[in-house]
Amino acid sequence: MKEIYKLGGILLLVTVLASAALSMVNKITKPKIEEQKRLVIERALIAALPTADPKAIEKVTENDELLYYIGYPSQEKKEIAGYAFIAKKSGYSSVIETMVGVDTTGKIIGIKIMEQQETPGLGTKIEQVKYGESSPWFQIQFLNRYADELAVDKDNGPIKSITGATISSRAVTNSIKEGLKQLEKRLGGFKTKKNTTQTEQVS
Repeated sequence: MKEIYKLGGILLLVTVLASAALSMVNKITKPKIEEQKRLVIERALIAALPTADPKAIEKVTENDELLYYIGYPSQEKKEIAGYAFIAKKSGYSSVIETMVGVDTTGKIIGIKIMEQQETPGLGTKIEQVKYGESSPWFQIQFLNRYADELAVDKDNGPIKSITGATISSRAVTNSIKEGLKQLEKRLGGFKTKKNTTQTEQVS
């Protein structure tokens, strides 16, 4: 019986020490993890809202929930450069998070994958930068497009899927499309698209 009490005491002591060690590790690493997350978001916002002053980007929240960001060209905030939001959707092996920026008409002006743990060599190609290029080829396909243009080629859309990673490609595409529609609803609609048709006098 004494042996059982002794073992129980040792187990209790080990548990207390392990808990204390984990608590200490958490206390030390938490600020660093939070700072890393802040930097990831900051860099993603700069990519998503290229015409906004990084110091003039504001969060829009509701009941402590982040809804979207508003970016202004200058700190005077006289006009809006665009909006940004985080699109999320499950891919093949992870939840893919993407920061997406649009102008006031809802046209995509910037995009940055923030988090993904997809299959190496397949789904991870959503961040691949090809030799001689400066931007991820998959992501730049979204630039200058509106929500109604977002679908992968396997769904008869213009976004070229990554070979062998259709699930990842579709997750990014559909999450952005859904996020854009949600943003449009929250804003009460985007401004009317600019008519790019040009006319020319012939006589």
